[in-house]
Amino acid sequence: MLNINEIKTKIKGEVDDSEQTLIKYSRDASIFEVRPACVVHPKDAEDVKALVRFVSAQKQPPLTPPFEKGGNEGGLSITARSAGTDMSGGPLNEGIIADFTTHFKSILGWGPNFVEIEPGVFYRDFEPLGLARGLLLPCYTASKSLNTVGGMVGNNSAGEKSLAFGQTYKYVEELNVVLSDGNEYTFTDLEQRELEQKLKLPNFEGEIYRKMFHLIKENKRLIDAAKPKTSKNSAGYLLWEVWDGIKFNLAKLFVGSQGTLGLVTKIRFRLIEPYPKNALVVMFLKEISNLGEIVADVVQHRPESFESYDDQTLQMAVRFMPGMLKKMSRGAGSRFAGIGNIVRLALQFLPELWMAITGGMPKLILIAEFTGDSQEEVNEKASLLEREVQGKFHIKTRICRSEAEVQKYWTIRRESFALLRQHVSGKATAPFIDDIAVLPEKLPKFLPELNQILNKYKDKIVYTVAGHMGNGNFHIIPLMNLADESQRAIIPKLSDEVYDLVLRYGGTITAEHNDGLIRTPYLEKMYGKDVIALFQDVKNIFDPLNIFNPRKKVGADLKFALEHIKTS
Repeated sequence: MLNINEIKTKIKGEVDDSEQTLIKYSRDASIFEVRPACVVHPKDAEDVKALVRFVSAQKQPPLTPPFEKGGNEGGLSITARSAGTDMSGGPLNEGIIADFTTHFKSILGWGPNFVEIEPGVFYRDFEPLGLARGLLLPCYTASKSLNTVGGMVGNNSAGEKSLAFGQTYKYVEELNVVLSDGNEYTFTDLEQRELEQKLKLPNFEGEIYRKMFHLIKENKRLIDAAKPKTSKNSAGYLLWEVWDGIKFNLAKLFVGSQGTLGLVTKIRFRLIEPYPKNALVVMFLKEISNLGEIVADVVQHRPESFESYDDQTLQMAVRFMPGMLKKMSRGAGSRFAGIGNIVRLALQFLPELWMAITGGMPKLILIAEFTGDSQEEVNEKASLLEREVQGKFHIKTRICRSEAEVQKYWTIRRESFALLRQHVSGKATAPFIDDIAVLPEKLPKFLPELNQILNKYKDKIVYTVAGHMGNGNFHIIPLMNLADESQRAIIPKLSDEVYDLVLRYGGTITAEHNDGLIRTPYLEKMYGKDVIALFQDVKNIFDPLNIFNPRKKVGADLKFALEHIKTS
């Protein structure tokens, strides 16, 4: 049994095993509920090191890896958690939950194109400080008002600007990480000479570099072939991003690892200078039979962002307009504060209200954003796209010409999942096929087959669709009664059918939401036994005692996952 008082003697931060706390930390934004043993709020890196050493001592003598599926997970473990917005069950476990949002929330320093920051900083607090310096971390998520930067690293997150700028791994230059030996190390770009020095170190760090360099070098062909062809991916360990033949950076391996290899204590992000001007083209689709062709055509115009949400999301935005107006007011800045401006924001919803009243609500809304140095430049791009899609596909379009109108559509897109979670009664949001992606050019053939699969369940589940159209990345969120056993039984069956289709088209089962409890059991289906064996080797190299976040990435246990689906 875990000795809470003993942990309290080891660290300066708080340790909590109250009933209220354990209930809170047993859930995230996923379909799961897993009760932890306790929650620790480490105060600094020394606390993190002490906590790891404590757990390591409890698990001696070391077991012999590799661990079998479901094996050794019953022992003590540490799972990092930030904001709890994860949709895969990534921060849920039966051991110790380490919450980094209490104390690890400092911005440590700014450079001309970078920031050094702690993992518990909320993106919403960081972004305005960066923009004031003319800098942006462009891999932010749709839930950017809720998530932390540490969660972005853990999941290899992406969002509306990832079409142009890519995922989080591209912006992580350096990480400080506490490894399983209880020491903190810095992982960053290493040139050949620097790598050779690391390989000679007579300690745990040197052992890791030697084993990882050998693993990547000896299996380079297999690793390169395993890399998904999609523009986004957060499934498995990103082995293909560690070494390009010139630079070797193990920080890339920790991005998307969901805390299974060590605990991140500091991050150095590369930042960009965003373009100052933008224009938004909104496309209203009455039916989606030719969605694949429309998407392929829009992508050719190279928008910076290309997003979507469906009719149910729009209806909820109109229905719960007061809450949306509050979010728009906060998101747009102080110039939209005040009663008069709130009224002007409300007027922005008149077209949607009229569509709802007249029964003309579109099935899907697509939004494509163009950015540039001048308004004339972006207006020209937007107008060109509008003329083409109107002429070719005969769909209704709109170019947003005011900041309030632009803000309206982005707020609805960013808040789509939150709207469902907060306002649907009797059914729960059930993200389990929520993050599939294929190459955009595959969509004309892929989407009809996907709809055929989903239509088989239309009498049993209702679902919403949103996503990043330019990346071929769809978020399909069913609404289900998870207390109903027959509804829960749909989850593995539909997952198999959808993932088989996705992989047949060369896609990924998770573009940005990661594996967690819900998708780790399907990684072998995606990558095959040989690559999964490499993933297990990586886990054993960094975490031979299986201290960090078991059952994620490797050690898949579908039975455990299904048994821990929440029912209320």
